Formats: sequence, C-alpha cells, structure tokens
Amino acid sequence: MTSSAQPKVPQDPPAKLTLLYVLFFVSGFPALIYQIVWERALFTFYGVNIESVTIIVTAFMLGLGLGSLAGGRISRISNLPIPVVFGGIEIGIGLFGAMSLVVFHRVALLTVGASTIQTGLISFCLVLLPTVLMGATLPLLTTHIVRVTRNVGASVGVLYAVNTFGSATACVLAAFFVMRYLGESGSVRLAASLNLLVGCLAVVTASRAAANAPSPALPAEPEASRSAAPATRFPLGLVLSAIAGFISLGYEIVWYRLYSYVSGGIAPSFAFLLGAYLAGIAFGSLVVGDFSRQSLRDHPERALDACGNLIIWSGIVSFLVGPAMAAAVMFVPYIATFPLVFVGSCLLGAVFPLLSHYAIAATNQTGTRLSYLYLANIVGSASGSFAVGFVLMDFWSIRTVSLFLLALAVAAAALLLPRGGWRTRVVTLTGIAATVALTLLSPPLFAGLYERMLYKRQIPPESRFHDLIETRSGVIATSPDGTVFGGGVYDGRFNTDLMHDSNGIFRAFAIGSIHPHPSEVLMIGLSSGSWAQVIANHPDVDHLTIIEINPGYLDLIPRYSQVASVLHNPKVQIRIDDGRRWLLRNPNSKFDLIVMNTTYNWRANASNILSVEFLNLVRGHLKPGGIAFYNTTSSGEALLTGATVFPQALLVWNVLAVSDSPMRLDKRKWEEQLSRYTIDGKPVLDLADATQRGKLDQVVSLADTLDSKDPSLEMILESGQSLRRRLQGYSLITDDNMGTEWSGPNKGNAAAGK
Repeated sequence: MTSSAQPKVPQDPPAKLTLLYVLFFVSGFPALIYQIVWERALFTFYGVNIESVTIIVTAFMLGLGLGSLAGGRISRISNLPIPVVFGGIEIGIGLFGAMSLVVFHRVALLTVGASTIQTGLISFCLVLLPTVLMGATLPLLTTHIVRVTRNVGASVGVLYAVNTFGSATACVLAAFFVMRYLGESGSVRLAASLNLLVGCLAVVTASRAAANAPSPALPAEPEASRSAAPATRFPLGLVLSAIAGFISLGYEIVWYRLYSYVSGGIAPSFAFLLGAYLAGIAFGSLVVGDFSRQSLRDHPERALDACGNLIIWSGIVSFLVGPAMAAAVMFVPYIATFPLVFVGSCLLGAVFPLLSHYAIAATNQTGTRLSYLYLANIVGSASGSFAVGFVLMDFWSIRTVSLFLLALAVAAAALLLPRGGWRTRVVTLTGIAATVALTLLSPPLFAGLYERMLYKRQIPPESRFHDLIETRSGVIATSPDGTVFGGGVYDGRFNTDLMHDSNGIFRAFAIGSIHPHPSEVLMIGLSSGSWAQVIANHPDVDHLTIIEINPGYLDLIPRYSQVASVLHNPKVQIRIDDGRRWLLRNPNSKFDLIVMNTTYNWRANASNILSVEFLNLVRGHLKPGGIAFYNTTSSGEALLTGATVFPQALLVWNVLAVSDSPMRLDKRKWEEQLSRYTIDGKPVLDLADATQRGKLDQVVSLADTLDSKDPSLEMILESGQSLRRRLQGYSLITDDNMGTEWSGPNKGNAAAGK
C-alpha cells in the first residue's frame, strides 16, 4: 500500500480534537492529587520511613505501567470509540477515588502488621485498579489521534504535554490551596468530581458528535513515505526510554533531598518542586510535538540525533541544580532556582515523544508499541527511584550520586554518538567535555553544600559542620558548638547539663516529678540522645524502648561523650522504625510514659504524631495512670488537640503532658530527685557548691509558675483548663486536615521550639 492510496493527512490536528486535549489536561489534575493524598494516607499506617515511601511509589508506578500495556492492547480493537472509552475510564477513576480513603483506611488497619514485602503487595493491590485505568489513557488517546494526524511524535508530544501540564497545575494549587484548605478528604472529593466531569463530557460529546465516530483505520504496515523501520529501532527506543526514566527519577530524588533540606522539610516544597519538574516535562513534550509535526514527519530517524544531546545536556543542567541552589539561597528564596529544574526536566521531557516518533510507525500497532515504550520508561523511572533513594543514598554522598547520574547520561549519549551526523557529534562531544570539567570541579562545587543551604541560616555563612552523615533516611549534621541539625532544621544539642541548659533539658528532668513511677518508658525519636540519656538514668526507669526513623543517629551519638553510653545502657532497646507504625504493629505493648521530643509541627508528616487519631492510638498504649509527654513546638493547634483528646493536661514550657488520670508537677519530689540524680554515676548537681544549689532552687521554682497571672513572670507551667480557655478558636489537628503542615513555619521558633 502506498502513501498515495491513503487519505490526505492534515498538517495540524483538526479542531474536533481540541476538546479531547482540554479534557486530557483536566484529567492530569486529579491524577496528581490522588498520588499526593493516597501516598499520605498509606504513610499513616505503613510509616514514612524510606522503605514505605519506596514501595508505595513503586506500586503506584507499576500500576501505571500495567495500565499502559492494557491500553495498548485495547487500542488494537477495530472501530473502537476511543473517546467514549476514555470517558468511561475517567468515570471509573472518579468512582474509585470517591471511596478510596475509606477503602485504604480499612485495608491498612487490617494489614498494619505486614512485613515490607507484604506491605508492597498490599499497596500495589490498593492502587492497582485506579493506576491501571490512568495508565491506559495515553496509548488509547494516542491511537485515536494518530488515526487523524498520522504523526506519532506530534500526537504523543501534545498528549503527554497537556496531561502533564494538568498535573503541574495541580502541584501549584495543592501547595497554595487544595491541601491547605480542603485536607485529604476534600482534595479527593475535588479530584473525583473532576474525573466524573471529564468522563461525562467525553462520553456525551463523543456520542452526540458524528465527528467523533471512529476515524479511518490505521494501515497494518508503515506508509511508503516512512519505510519499514530497521529491526533495531524499537529495541533501541525501549533501552533509551528506560535510561531516560532512570535519570529523570534519579535526579528528582536528588532534588527532593536538596529542596526538602533547604526548605526545612515543609510539605509545600515538594509540591513546588514537582510542579516545576512536571511543567518542564510538559513543555519539552509540547515543543517536540510541534517539531515532529513540522520537521520530522517523513524523517523519523532524525529524532534519534537529538535524543543523545537532550539526555546529556539535561544531565549537565540537572547536576548543577544543587551547587546553584547553595550559591543562590544566601540572596534569594530557594524557589528562584526552580528554572534550572524546569530546564533540566524540559530537555529530558522531550526525549520520550522523540523516541516514540523514531521507534513507532503510524500503524494499527501504534498503541501497543507505545504502551511498551511507556512501560520501559516507567520501569526505568521506578528503578531510578529505588536505586537512588533506597540504595545509593545509603552509601554515597549527594555529590557522588549526582556524578553517577551524570555519567549515565554521558553513557546514553555515547551510545548514540556513532549514529548521528557531524553536527550532532560536535554537540555531544561538547557535552562530554563539559561533564569531564564538571567532574573535576565537583569537589569545590559541592564543598559546604549543606552548610550554605541550611534553613534560615541557623549557623554563620562561613561555618562548616563538625559532623555530616547522609543516609537514605535524611541528612544529619552538627555544628562545632554541638547543635544537631536534622533535615536542615534544629534538632537538639548534645547536652545533659542542667548548669548549662542550652536545650531545655530541664523538661526531660521534669518527667519523674509528674509520673510517680515511670518504670516502662517508650521514646519516639532519638536525635542527639540527650533526652534518652537523662531518662535512661532516671532511678525509677527499668526499661526504655526508643523508636528512631534515621539510623544515622546511631553513628553520630558515639562521637559525643555526654550521650555515648546511652547506646550501651542495659535498660535501653533501640528500634529503627516509624513511630506510629511501631505502635500499630505492637498493640499489646503498654507503657507508664511515652515521650516524644520530636520535630516542628509545620514540617511534612509532623501531624502524623500530633493528630487526634495518633493521640487516641497513644492512649491505647498507656498503662493505667500512664502519661504521654510530647513536644508541641509551641503550636496552638497541637496544644489544643492534646488538651481536648485527654481530660488531663499540663504544659511544661512547650512540652505537653496528657493523661486520663489526674497529674501535677510535684515540687518536693522534683527537688528530691534532682538532688540524687546521676548520669553515668556522676551527680547532675553538686549540692556542696552554692552556685549549683542555687540552680536547683531556680529549676524547682518553675513549679510555682502554674497558670501564673503575673505578666513579669514567664509562665512555664499551664493547666489543661487554662489551655483550653486560652486557645479557643484554634483547630484540632486530624489526619485529614494535616494540622499546620501546608501553612508553613508560622509558629514557634528555630531553636527554643525544639
């Protein structure tokens, strides 16, 4: 069959496809909202440690890959009214989305004790149906539009662009409005409503308009103007698609580490990053779609010439994001560096539609072949996320990981070097020379990277960290004065000395005066180990169980003599896990005291240990008369939540003690305990020294500040009744509204709050 036998092919998509593009744009919005909310909902039960994050994200992406395969198979059905099928898929996604949180919560509660492998399988099953439906839409719609345009690159580029632009828009709106004001359930309802709207419009308009009847069938073989592709074309496209996906998601993990650190771990930072990343992918796809329509229509082999250069220069720009951010944040907000993210992802976003144009002919196999190419990209992306986030970051620094991804981009470009023309080779060789230069310059480029990016400059610009530990769970650093920074924010100090109380350690010493006999104690969060050291040496404590999410602290603590012995204290048992997940998995464990000197209320996922639901979980782990003693970091929402869930509450500076039983800070008992308190056999206070005796009197006098009305006296102690009266008008923190996470760091302060 020759091209002359085919109907005349329009150079531009007809107007009748415009509505389909608009609908596909809108469908990208709920897809991203679902991803954010579903991951968040599953983290509540399966934890926010890196294992849970990796398996949930991987399960989501594998579902998309399987959906792509399904869509490719279905697209081969002759006379299939694809717009109607697309509408039905959107309606199905919307119906599932509307009831998704209820389903997730019920299944998660029944399977919370599952192993890591079981958690992966359960997560995969939970998101399988909606992600398969989402993944099927691209190959289906591509087949429909290629029937009209006869141009694979243009069809893939435009479709991929409009859908990704929809997701990028969702990121921005999620950060500014959706997650902040609608919460999890409201966000899901909005997403489901959009799915249903898109689905109904697609079905109704396709059913009514004769123009949306099945288009002429695609040829079974490539058109004469585009001779049969060599046997190596499609396999090469699969390999390059996977490599591009690996590099893309690998750099996204690197960027997430950096932007989370520089922002102090606020939830909107990831949404902003993802928005810039997706906008770049979308713009690159859109440009390529137009390029494929005008310049590559009858010469698909030229598409390959550009792929190698796009990959290598994307790698170069992406590599420079970290150093550029560290240099810029001293003068401008970190969001000013997002243009680099946009450019890097834009270059890489152009690769997939180019590969589609190169490797896939406009035949009845278009949808099927595209589904395989898309699956390869998803498998590469999932592998990049897993390899970088789960494996490499546990062994390599951020500089080494970035160099590895840059080297992979060079390898991909070198693979294509013999196939390109001389102009292409010149650009590729220039890129290779630039990567060699960047490799040689990488030590000074990355020197002091984390110091320069430290959130709100909590150390002088010229300071260097005394310790720096990078693990897949995060970045831990200490300044020369012993201040600990976790993920870019203050996380305590190495200090157990009441005479030089630089970290509010008196709060840890106050525990024994509130609970009459804290024999069994659970501590969520280890950090510097200072609180753990004080509590482990309390004479009434028989056993201390510590849950810590980042194993890097176990490498840090032995370097500091004040706290090193806590790791070898026979009373102490340390478990590396997410605190909430551990409580769910150990329902029969009961404690006299549960202590949490954890992070700021405004950081991502902080509400998981401040919410009404979490406090009710804690209640189930308290023995009769048991007390929970946790840091609210001066959040009015957190204080009111604790004082509302529990009938008894007592605020000790910014740490709230809550219980179902009456409690008070016993001044006489506190004085008695401090008089005989020892750490590693050494008295905390030498009462023979007049200065230290005066310190004892000063500390225990804090008990006299309970509900103080004296404006000249800082109120250290406040009763639950006073808290509830003072904080009227604040909202309770729930898993659904996520507290202050999406509002940013607007309460508390950088050091005293922790």
